[in-house]
Amino acid sequence: MSSFKDLRVVDNFYQTSLFFPMPTVCITTMNPDGSLNVGSYSLVFPYYVAGRDYYAMVLNCRNNSNTCQNLLRTKKLALNFITDEPKTFKEAVRLGFPGPSSDKMPDFKWPVEKGLAGPEDPDRPPVLTDAFQVIECTWDDSLEDGGKWKPGQMDGYEGPFNNFNGITSPLGATFVLKIDKILMKEKYYNAIVNGVKASDFPPVPVDYGYRDSKNFWYTKFPKITKPHAEPIPASKEVDLASIRYAADRCDDKIRFTDEALMMLNKVPRPFLKTALMGCVNWAKENGVELITEENMKEINDKRASEKKKK
Repeated sequence: MSSFKDLRVVDNFYQTSLFFPMPTVCITTMNPDGSLNVGSYSLVFPYYVAGRDYYAMVLNCRNNSNTCQNLLRTKKLALNFITDEPKTFKEAVRLGFPGPSSDKMPDFKWPVEKGLAGPEDPDRPPVLTDAFQVIECTWDDSLEDGGKWKPGQMDGYEGPFNNFNGITSPLGATFVLKIDKILMKEKYYNAIVNGVKASDFPPVPVDYGYRDSKNFWYTKFPKITKPHAEPIPASKEVDLASIRYAADRCDDKIRFTDEALMMLNKVPRPFLKTALMGCVNWAKENGVELITEENMKEINDKRASEKKKK
């Protein structure tokens, strides 16, 4: 006999059928009259994370929401990550309720400022000053001919629908969002660039997904117990033979010493080929055919320098 119960999957299953931890972000877009719209969302996740010519997030939302209608028109938004103060989350819940922008925004009191992706662009929305990080994005409406969908259908759209980018159901939409800029408050910028400690993490609210007819449920960032770092088990390290096998198949001319390859033994297997190819490309650019431990240190120093510049 199973120790689980079979719970029926229904519409909005992430809210009705699960306890599903998600981020809480406030999305800023521009209304047709040039005023600001702010809506709260949790169905926002990384999408293209590597191996593409750009990085992307993905957003799921109602297609008759102000956010969706503005995005269909301007293609631009900002994902503002808020902190976990009760008054902040209370305002996020208010802004997340469906309704005309004109009903919600007169009472909006959070400070805003221009972003960095296109501060003079009238379609580029401002960002929330009190956010700890912001992702400024542009909708890639070229995917699946997403640009064919136009704003204005507030009572729902008719199919045939797109599968992953644009209007995806009578009342649903999905947007692949190209990341233009990641904005980070100085404290957290310094932590990421210089090395993160447990005390450096921002107070991030976690939305539990499930909500009933009365409440949105969320949890505050732990104030007593700090984030705990769990080291990767030694057994997860890739052994030399495995690294050598992968390295010998990256290029027919570029080779590695054992000492150089051992500097990659903590790279997770899914990322090993990418790391090796980065080294091979460096070797070709610098006329090196045998990559040594010293070369690897030089490659790592170069990567660290580039990371600081970003």
